[in-house]
Amino acid sequence: MNESSQEQALFKRMTETKIPGLIGQLAIPTIISMLISAVYNTADTFFVSQLGTSASGAVGIVFSVMAIIQSFGFMLGLGAGSQISRLLGAQESDKANMIAASSFISSLVLGSFITLFGLFFMDPLMKMLGATPTILPFAADYARYIFLGAPVMCASYVLNNLLRSEGKATFAMIGITAGGVLNIILDPIFIFFFHMGIAGAAIATLLSQCISFVLLLSVFIRGKSALHLHIRNISREFETYSKIIQVGFPSFTRQGLASVATAMLNAQAAAFGDSAVAAMSIVGRLFQLVYSVIIGLGQGFQPVAGHNYGAKKYDRVREAIIFSIKAGTISLTVLALCLFILAPQIMAAFRADDGDVIAIGSFAMRSQCLSMLVMPFYTITSMTYQVLGRSTKATILSAARQGIFFLPLILILPRVFALKGVQCSQPIADLGSFLLALILMMPLLKELKSNAL
Repeated sequence: MNESSQEQALFKRMTETKIPGLIGQLAIPTIISMLISAVYNTADTFFVSQLGTSASGAVGIVFSVMAIIQSFGFMLGLGAGSQISRLLGAQESDKANMIAASSFISSLVLGSFITLFGLFFMDPLMKMLGATPTILPFAADYARYIFLGAPVMCASYVLNNLLRSEGKATFAMIGITAGGVLNIILDPIFIFFFHMGIAGAAIATLLSQCISFVLLLSVFIRGKSALHLHIRNISREFETYSKIIQVGFPSFTRQGLASVATAMLNAQAAAFGDSAVAAMSIVGRLFQLVYSVIIGLGQGFQPVAGHNYGAKKYDRVREAIIFSIKAGTISLTVLALCLFILAPQIMAAFRADDGDVIAIGSFAMRSQCLSMLVMPFYTITSMTYQVLGRSTKATILSAARQGIFFLPLILILPRVFALKGVQCSQPIADLGSFLLALILMMPLLKELKSNAL
C-alpha cells in the first residue's frame, strides 16, 4: 500500500468505523500496555519489598523520579500526538510528520539533560523526595540507573504516543509489553540470583526500557507507520516546539504534580515511620495498576476524538466521550469492589511480616476504592480538553487532582487527623476533581451537540 492509500485508509477507519468498536480496537491494546507497565512497576515493588521495609520505601521515593521523567515524555508525546491526530483527520500529513520528528529529537535532548542533572544532584534530590536516613542508600542505588535511562524512557513515551495518535495501538502495545515482561523476568534474577539487591531491580528496569525503545523505533524504521521521523522533517521553527509544549503541558502538569504529590505524601508519611512510607508506596503502585485501565481507555479514546474533531464530525466526538465515560465507570466499579474486599490479603502479599504495613495500607486502599467510581469522568474530561487543543482548561483539570486539591489536603489533614489524614487525602482530592470536571464537561457536550446539528 502506497503512502497516499495508507493515509486514506486511516482516515476512513477513524471517521467511519462505529465508535464502540473503534475505541475498543484502540483502547484494548493500550490498556494491555498500560497494565503491563503498571505490573512491572508493581513487580519492582513486590520483589524489592522482600529485601526489607526500607528498601520497599525506596521504591516509592524513586517512583517520583520516574514520574518526573514520564511527565516530560508525555508532555512531548501527547503534545505532538493530539496535534497529529487532528492533522491526520484534516489530511495534513506533512505537518504531522514535522511534529512527529521534532518531538522525537526533543525527547532525546531533554532526557539527556535529566540524566546529567539527576546524577549530579542525587542525594539532595532523594532527601527532597522524602527519603529518610535509612531509606536513602537504597533510593540512591535504585535512582542511579533510572536517571541513566532517562533519554530512552522519554523517547519511548514519545514513540508510543505517536503510534497511538495514528491508530497503531497494537504496535505501541507490543513495544511496551515486551519491555514490561522482560522486566518482570529479570527482576528476581538480578535481585536474588546475582545478589545485586535493589540495584538489580533498577538495572532490570533500564534494560527493559531499552528493549521497548528499540521495538517502538523499529516500527518507524521498517515503514509500518504513516508518520516519518526523517531528519529533514525536524522543524527549525521555535513555534513548532512551543506548540508541542503548550498542547502537552496538561500532561506535564498531571505527571509533574504526581511526582510532587508523591514526594509530599512520602514526607508526611515519614513522620509515622518507615512502615507508613512503605505502605503508602505499595498502595500507590497498586492504584497505578488500577488507574492504568482508565488511562489506557482514555488514550484509546483520544485519537478517535482528535481525528473526528479534525474532520468536523462532532456527533462522533460526543458519542466517543459518553461511551468512554460509561465503559470506564463500569470497569473501575468492578475493580474497586474487588480491592475493597481483598485489601488486607493484597497488602500481606507484599509485607506479610510487618503488621503495621498491612494495617496502614489496607485502610488507605479501602479509602481510595471509594473515590475510584468518579475517576473515569474526571480522566476522560481532562483528556478530551487536551486532545481538542483547549490547553487552558486541560491544564486546570490536569492540575486539579494532585495539585489544586491534593497538595493543600496533604499539608493540612495530617496535622488534624495524624496518619488518617495521610491515608484520606487522595480520595478526598479525587472527589473534588470530579466536581470540577462535571462543571467543565456539561457545556462542552452541549457545544458538540449544537455544532453537530
